[in-house]
Amino acid sequence: MKEQIQKNAPAASGAVYGLGLIGAAIYFISTATGFWMGVLGFLKAIVWPVFLVYQAFKSMAPPM
Repeated sequence: MKEQIQKNAPAASGAVYGLGLIGAAIYFISTATGFWMGVLGFLKAIVWPVFLVYQAFKSMAPPM
């Protein structure tokens, strides 16, 4: 049972990333003001986890 769960884990994380990609693409493209901003929005949608982790670390950092 344990081996079966571990084999399915990469597929589950891929599905979460895929849904996040679609949601981020819809958000960024819908807020774009022009064609090139839409292209930039799609590129941002591809790397959305980077923004998520950056903001999480930024909020956990002690004040300077």
